[in-house]
Amino acid sequence: MGGVWTMDELVERVARALAAEYAGAPNGRVRDLPDRRAIRWYTTTGLVDRPAGLRGRTALYGRRHLLQLVAVKRRQAQGHTLAAIQAELNGASDTVLADVARVPEEVLAEHRPAADPDPGPTRPRFWAAPAAAPPPAQAALAEAPPGDAAPAGAAPRGVPVAIDVLGAVGLPGGAILVVPGEPGPADRAAIVAAAEPLLAVLADRGLLTFDDGSPS
Repeated sequence: MGGVWTMDELVERVARALAAEYAGAPNGRVRDLPDRRAIRWYTTTGLVDRPAGLRGRTALYGRRHLLQLVAVKRRQAQGHTLAAIQAELNGASDTVLADVARVPEEVLAEHRPAADPDPGPTRPRFWAAPAAAPPPAQAALAEAPPGDAAPAGAAPRGVPVAIDVLGAVGLPGGAILVVPGEPGPADRAAIVAAAEPLLAVLADRGLLTFDDGSPS
């Protein structure tokens, strides 16, 4: 059975998993071990799944997160770029991740964090739940052709409707684009490419910096 860990415990297990056979990063721009900021970046870009849940205010991670992080570092040590790693591992099965990561079984052993003495109930992954069907009035409004009058009881045209699911796409320079729905790997790649002119404008105005590069 997989473990349940805080982010700090997850980082410690990544270090243990890599200790046996890890030549280190091939260049100085890539960290040998991921820190908290890098893990959040990986989560934003889809390389690592979102936390499995929350215990109080503490994010919890499990076996798949460990496999994903170690697999990323194994591929980086082999000289692969993050773009190539994302193309290979985004949405990969646990079996594929395990083959790449080669995490020792003892590192995968179950362990529950004791940092929070009164953790409270674990919250569900609300972002992973499917979107609820819109109310009948909103559905009829969405299906009505242009120029039709709004159905009785529906919101007038032009009035924003609440969005149930939001996704985030990490962009170079630390920018994050929030979009409705959950974009897939192909969507993310297309969005990053299309955002280049906007990122250039933001960088020219000093609103983004590329000095340190994207987290690795």
